[in-house]
This record gives sequence, C-alpha cells and structure tokens, in this order.
Amino acid sequence: MQPVLEGRPRVLVVDDEKAIREMLAEFLDMEGYAVKTAEDGVAAVNELERNEFDLVISDLKMPRMGGIALLEEIAKQAPSAVTVIMTGFGTVETAIDAMKRGAYDYVLKPFKLDEVVHVLKRGLEKQRMAAENMRLREAVSLYKVSEAIAASLSLDQVLETVADGCIHELGADLASTWLDDGSGGFFERQHLRGPDVPSEIDLGALSSGPILQRLRSDGHVIERETGHALFERQPEIALTSLLAVPLKVQAKTVGFISVCSFSTTKRFDEGQRKLLSIIASRAAAAIENARLYEDLQATFQQTIQGLAKAIDKMDRYTAGHSDRVAAYAVILARAIGMSEPEVEIVRQSALMHDVGKIGCVMNLNKPGKLTVEEYEMFKKHPVYGRDILDPIKFLHPLIPGVHLHHERWDGRGYPLGMKGQEIPIIARIISIADTYDAMTSDRSYRRALPHQVAVSEIKRCAGSQFDPDLADDFTKNIQLHRDEQLTAGKKVPV
Repeated sequence: MQPVLEGRPRVLVVDDEKAIREMLAEFLDMEGYAVKTAEDGVAAVNELERNEFDLVISDLKMPRMGGIALLEEIAKQAPSAVTVIMTGFGTVETAIDAMKRGAYDYVLKPFKLDEVVHVLKRGLEKQRMAAENMRLREAVSLYKVSEAIAASLSLDQVLETVADGCIHELGADLASTWLDDGSGGFFERQHLRGPDVPSEIDLGALSSGPILQRLRSDGHVIERETGHALFERQPEIALTSLLAVPLKVQAKTVGFISVCSFSTTKRFDEGQRKLLSIIASRAAAAIENARLYEDLQATFQQTIQGLAKAIDKMDRYTAGHSDRVAAYAVILARAIGMSEPEVEIVRQSALMHDVGKIGCVMNLNKPGKLTVEEYEMFKKHPVYGRDILDPIKFLHPLIPGVHLHHERWDGRGYPLGMKGQEIPIIARIISIADTYDAMTSDRSYRRALPHQVAVSEIKRCAGSQFDPDLADDFTKNIQLHRDEQLTAGKKVPV
C-alpha cells in the first residue's frame, strides 16, 4: 500500500455528488492536503486498499454503500484514519449514530469550506496526540521488554519474555520464535498464542524457508491477507496480517521472530515493524548470551561429573557413592522446600563432596580400622576439597558443602568444629545423605547395613551428629522415595 503523497495530510473525499467532490478536493488541495476522491462507499474501499489516508470525509447517504457501512470498512482497512461524516439537517440523528460507530465528527450540508477545514484540523490534532501517546507507550513498553530480556541468562526465559512482549505490546494473536539448529536448518523454539484466540482453533504452522528467503532479500516481512504462502500448514481462520524480522548476531542470521494477527481490525504497520526489530535486536544478543551460558553450564556439569567419577574410581567400594549421595541430598533439599536453583547447587556439591580424597594418597578403604595417622590424613579431605575447588571460580558455590559436610550439630565435627545453625544448610544436608549411603553400601571392612538400621541410626544421632529437623525430614522422605522406587520395580538398599 503506497501513500498518496509524502509529507502532506492525506484525505479521501467520498460523495456521490461530483460537484461536492471536486469542490472539496480543489479547496483542500489549496489548503495543503493531498486529496483523492470516490463516488461512493465501494469506490472508497478500493481507494483504501490501494492507498493510506489520514482522513476520510464521507457523505452519509450514497448508492451501493453508504457512510455507515463505509465506517465498518474503514475500521478494517484504515483503523487509524479520522472519519468525518457529511449530512443534511434531516439525518443528524443518523450522523450522531455514526459517531458512536467510530466517526470523529460530522458537518451539516450545506457547509462552509472553512468549517470543514476546521473540523479536519481538529481531527488531525487528535490523531497526532493519539500517535504521540502511542509512541510514548511503545517506548515505555520497549524499555520494559528490553530490560527483561537483558536481565536473564536463561534461554527459555528470554524467549518467553520476547513472545509475551509480542502478544501484549504488538497485539499479536500468535508469536513464533525460530532458531538455527547449528547444522543449517531452523526450528520453532517458542510458540505462544494470544488470549483472544480460542484454544481449539488451529493457527497452522509457519514454513521457515519462504520466510527466511524474504528476510534475506527484503530484510523483513509484512504481509496483509496474502501470507498463506508462508505457512506449511494453513490456519483454520483467515490471516489478517503477518510480520517477521530476523534475529541477527553480527552479520549472521540465527533465527527470526514472526507475529500473526487473525483479527480483522489489526494489521501490522511500519511502526510496529520497527518496534519488533528493536526487540529482535536485543533478543538476538540475549539469545546468544543464553546459549553461551548453557554451553558453559554444560561444561560445568561435565567438569563436576568428571571429577566425581575420578573420586569413585579411587576404590571399587566407593563406585557410585557420589551419585547416590547427590540423589539422597536432592530428595532432602526438595522436601524442605528449596528452590530448584538451590537444589541444583546441593546436587552438584554432593557430587563433589569427596573430591578432597584425591589428596589422601593411601588406601582409606583397607580392611580394618584406620590408624591414628591414617585417620588424621582422612580428616583433611574436606580441606583438600576446598583447596581443589577454590581456584575454579564457577565452582565456589559448591565449597560450603564440600568443606563442611563432616561438621556435627553438637560441634564435635571437623575441620572447623562448627555447630548448630553455624553450619551451612547445604553441608548439613550432605552430611545426612553421605552417612546414609555409607551405611547402606558395602565397604571393604563390612557388609552394607539394612535400610531400617541406617534410618534408626540417623534418628538416634539427630541432635548430636545431625540437624534434628533435617534428620526427621530425611527419614520420612527417604521412605517415601523407597516406596516409589519399589513400585516402579527399581532396586533400593535392602
């Protein structure tokens, strides 16, 4: 759709009387307006499809399509246009009804040309104020969305924020975010539908190939009722408008955001394309950061798993010990209501809790009791663990659990002799999980103890060796866990 004339207010004059059309067109042209004319509502609709207008001044009664019916079409084709109705004295009530249906004002025939210009100027001022308010709201919305996008290192949260912004700030009925799969293809990573579309209606499936082709050639996609070629599976309801912009990191396209409208009164325009492009610019950087962070997290997990395996390989009797302690610690952490990020720290710390044994050079799992010297060496493994992790900055959150899991509630533990609430909760959790697995696993110097014996021992030592509240939570929830595992046919300690 092309504007009639850039830089001048664009007016469509609609009247079945040729003399009135020509008179208004000539006068408004001299007043600085760019004018097109139409002899009735049907012709006006054709003009609205071909051109954009700021103002429409229309007669009320015309053949084929009158002013009231034209109002409905204007709402669909040019919802931001200001409409003024021309009417005679006998149809003032109808003109007032037209204002209730969306007309800005009316003028009575016969009219003075100066009066028409005055009404149009007021309409333009109203339009300008509305546009200014819209720009301010968009600026505030864009700031909020941008800040929310930049604040997260979670890919899911970034994509959720982008989709939510598209739905609420752009008024979209569907927001779809596509990302590259690393091998030359693209896949839909986020799909969010607006609140006004019934869930039972199938909105179809976009086809990435045609959209990406358009993005590479045009830089963006704006479609109005002709975007069905961009769908792999056609939507069940008519598409009104589709807008797509690329996600770019430096010069590389890493995906795209597409929004769709299925409302007859909502068509995306150039202003909204610019808004979405700004959101996409921030989103692309945030998505790249989130992906790098996920890669770092994966490396983090691999590092922890590798160190845990190294510990367990020290002796065949300790094989799987770190994994089991981590599993038991997670059960307890969740039972006391820790958040999932906190639970993950507990799990990782439990996996690493014996890493300091790498510094204990002798075989600590020999038959029989350790000598005094051997036991003193063994007691150094929490400190060795802290020293091993300390140079690795991203492992620092795990240090309290590794360093202090042999502290006791009564203060008789090691290496610092802390007691009660002084001991970090992560260490108190791992202490119980570690002891339970040690008792229910085979060792070189004894066979595994039965589950009930281990539970009884933890209950007995509650308030001395263990945090009494945590010991109570653990014994209750480990039994629930065992019941679930047995029901699922999985192996548990006898």
